[in-house]
Amino acid sequence: MESAQIVEPATRIAGELRVPGDKSIAHRVLMLAALAHGESRIAGLPDGEDVAATVACLRSLAVKIDRIGGPARVHGRGWRSFSPPHGPLDCANSGTTMRLMLGVLSGSWVSATLDGDASLRRRPMGRVVDPLRLMGASIQSKDGHAPLTVTGARLQGRRHVMAVPSAQVKSALLLAGLSASGPTSVVEPVATRDHTERLLRAMGTDVHVAAGTVEVRPSHQPLRPIELSVPGDFSSAAFWMAAAALRPGWSVAIHEVGLNPSRTAFLRLLESMGAEIQVDADNTGVEPHGSVTVTGRRLRAVTMGAADVAAAIDEIPAILIVATQAEGTTLIEGAAELRVKESDRLATMSEGLRRMGAVVDERADGVTIHGPAKLRGATVESKGDHRIAMALAVAALVASGPTTIEDADCVAISYPDFFTDLQGLAK
Repeated sequence: MESAQIVEPATRIAGELRVPGDKSIAHRVLMLAALAHGESRIAGLPDGEDVAATVACLRSLAVKIDRIGGPARVHGRGWRSFSPPHGPLDCANSGTTMRLMLGVLSGSWVSATLDGDASLRRRPMGRVVDPLRLMGASIQSKDGHAPLTVTGARLQGRRHVMAVPSAQVKSALLLAGLSASGPTSVVEPVATRDHTERLLRAMGTDVHVAAGTVEVRPSHQPLRPIELSVPGDFSSAAFWMAAAALRPGWSVAIHEVGLNPSRTAFLRLLESMGAEIQVDADNTGVEPHGSVTVTGRRLRAVTMGAADVAAAIDEIPAILIVATQAEGTTLIEGAAELRVKESDRLATMSEGLRRMGAVVDERADGVTIHGPAKLRGATVESKGDHRIAMALAVAALVASGPTTIEDADCVAISYPDFFTDLQGLAK
């Protein structure tokens, strides 16, 4: 295939680098800056396709965003400044863009249709559409899937009790709550990443967090503009951390990476598997950040339950790679959410690892990996999923021959220079 990538085994992994800016933070700060009154300046926006989709959607609503040289400048004028778009808002492959924009637009003054690529059209949107409708949102969907047509309406704040933890759904409801009458609260079964809450607080919103509940109260004052430097994406950095952990003595340092406590469960998991972790954190500003150095040691298996999975949902593909080299049986349960990501990540990772010689037992809500396995080079498929492509590339570093990753250019969704950086670290 034209977009296939061949990865050779490495004798050593060593080096230091920075990764693209955190797209979870980037999506949120762009939308909130558009809702603020005044000019926000955002440094470190990633160049990946997901964030580009959010920028394009906001521009289609007549939000002025300058990205030429230096920090991006967002000229926010609030909800009422949105203009009806000329055609559908294209969210491309970005579920975060679609879900969060639903929250933004539900209480606006415009009507718009949100659409995306074939992969995004397969992803479930009902669990964000349904609670928004309970607030008074007018949303038409195709059996709970995109395309979605939202018509701005007057919203009423509500208390939402979530059965499945999801930072995207929580954030969509909080964004809708900004334009609702009365408070909006979200009760989570497990705490999820809190980037939205941090940004809202920094921009002047009344946010309360207590006993598993997040509440926002709408204000008569507009959001304040913000100046923010987006730290490196922890989920992207996790692949290099995993690579370093695969062999004793391999080591990678990642600088200026986000260290939000709601995102760093992967570090604790790697440490419990035997890797050596050093963290130099700076907790000033909206988001903690700093440097992480991971050095490989002898690895051991771990058991992960639903709470562990929720805390490290984007890093599970990387964990599966490390598990193939760990002594014992790694058990991951409560991970059914991975079946409705950009691909069915449980099935795609299981298939790829089996082709490479790993012993993997797949279940409806998880997998079991028996290690250590002697991986061999093979032809594997990413199914167009950027995290699968990156995870299998890391696995290829310890295979006995070259591995061909099909549809590897999907890494551009979040990390366009991934394979260039891989070549720089592999010796």
